[in-house]
Amino acid sequence: MRSVEIHRTPRNRRLVTEALRIGRRQIPIHGLFDVDITDVRQRLGAHDPPLSMTAFVAACLGRAAATHPEVHGYRNWRGRLVIHRHVDIATLLEVSTPDGVFPLAHLIVDADSRSVADISDEIRTVLQNPDAAPAHKLLSRGLPAVVAVPGLVRFGYWLAKRSVRLRRRTGTVSLTAVGMFGGGGGFGIAAQTLPTLGVVVGGISPQPRAVDDRIAIRDVMDVTVTVDHRITDGAPTARFAADLRELLHSGDLLDTPVLRPH
Repeated sequence: MRSVEIHRTPRNRRLVTEALRIGRRQIPIHGLFDVDITDVRQRLGAHDPPLSMTAFVAACLGRAAATHPEVHGYRNWRGRLVIHRHVDIATLLEVSTPDGVFPLAHLIVDADSRSVADISDEIRTVLQNPDAAPAHKLLSRGLPAVVAVPGLVRFGYWLAKRSVRLRRRTGTVSLTAVGMFGGGGGFGIAAQTLPTLGVVVGGISPQPRAVDDRIAIRDVMDVTVTVDHRITDGAPTARFAADLRELLHSGDLLDTPVLRPH
């Protein structure tokens, strides 16, 4: 039976809308590459408990961004270039809210110096208990009051865009892993928000690859890197992407039990 339903727009969508609005001024450069992660995937699954692919990508992204800090720099309210010597990654984790399922922006602090297991434990904890994430507490308790005041959400993002102190709470790198929600490969290009460096894991699919002078079917992951052209150029971005690709392919970080600094 043909019908039309009209529902009230969920309040949490205003947060997404304003985040996208604040990122419109960026001039993005997109880089697409794929990487063979067959061996890495097996090693992640062999761990007890299995390690998160998102955590592994976050650890690799943290190391690569720390090596090339210019790719996630930004300009403050004075127009000065701000370069961080640490990497905090904002990633999206789907959690339940009174307004339905919402992609919660969870901040992985010091991703450049933590082990894959440590980050994986943190992600698992947040998924099992969303209240463990500071952003979820803000979302569940403060959202009704925030969205009720016209312009307050937009002002908050405007302020975060220019404040070094607030950037430390929101991160300068974003990681979106959309491949887990659908089968097969494919590249994803996400709209920019606050961070000037964004990485999207689009999907994983079996593909033929040359391995030791023979053709084998391997698990290949599609990755998209996006930077703000106002901040950096193509050559530094390409060097960053090459280092990220090598870290993802080699799985070297799985042998490095780096712990979260105290």
